[in-house]
Order: sequence, then structure tokens, then C-alpha cells
Amino acid sequence: MFQLKPLHRDAIDTALAKAERYRLLNEPEEAESICLDVLEIDPGNQAACVALLLALTDQFGVDPHAYNRARQVVASLESDYDRAYYGGICAERRAKAQFARHARGTYDWLVEAMQSFERAEALRPPGNDDARLRWNACVRFLNKHQQLRPGSEERTEIEMLE
Repeated sequence: MFQLKPLHRDAIDTALAKAERYRLLNEPEEAESICLDVLEIDPGNQAACVALLLALTDQFGVDPHAYNRARQVVASLESDYDRAYYGGICAERRAKAQFARHARGTYDWLVEAMQSFERAEALRPPGNDDARLRWNACVRFLNKHQQLRPGSEERTEIEMLE
């Protein structure tokens, strides 16, 4: 098998910029690979963790294991705020992936996201309303799709399929 080539430490910032660019080009697997390369030489790099997490959430609709991998990255985040906020991002994007597949559980995932965003809002740094913006996006999604209903038993059924 081939061996991976390690990045140089002085290439981390450029690599992370490329990861963001690949996400914007809808190539999350490429972004994920870059983030893994960065984390190999700098395991605590929070920017790489966040970029990896977002690249994984971009794959929720196509990779059944991406959610669990993203949750592992959330657990590795250093700040309580980041764990709450990005936990909400994971749940929100999971909800929207479920919705796109016409699968049940969208409502429950959105409620979980909103609970995470409420925790993040309580921990937010001054001037940071990101959690509030995400909360509002979830509310608007639920208002737009009023056919969505709670159903924890349905969510468990979907999770068992993965």
C-alpha cells in the first residue's frame, strides 16, 4: 500500500484555506482529507477540527457513518461553546439530510439542534450571535414545513437503519 506524506507545519494555514475552498466547491471528501492531514501533524488544531466537522456534515446525505464521525469531532472541541454550537450544527444538518431523503425524524433532529443552540447562546462570547442565527434558521425551517411532527420512535427507527 502507499504511505501518506506528512504536511509541513508551515503549510497548515494554506492547507486549511484549501479545505474551505473544497467545501465551497462541494467536494467535502477532499476537505476532509486535508483536515486529517493537518490533524496528523497538529492534533489539537481547533480550526482543522471545525473544518473537518463541517466537511463531515456536508456528507450526511451520502455517508451513513459521517454523523457518528462528526459527533466524535464535536467531542474533541476544546470549548463548551464550540461543543454546544457545533453539536447543534450536526443535529441541524442531520435533520436537513433526513428531510431531503423524505425520512422521518426531521422534527426531532431540529429540536435537538435548537436545544444545543440554546446552550451555546448561554455560553457565547460577547458579540457572537451565531447560535441565535442558527436557532432562527431552524424555526423558519419548521414554520415552512409545518407538516413535520415530533416522533422520537420514528427517529430511533431511522438510526437503526444506519
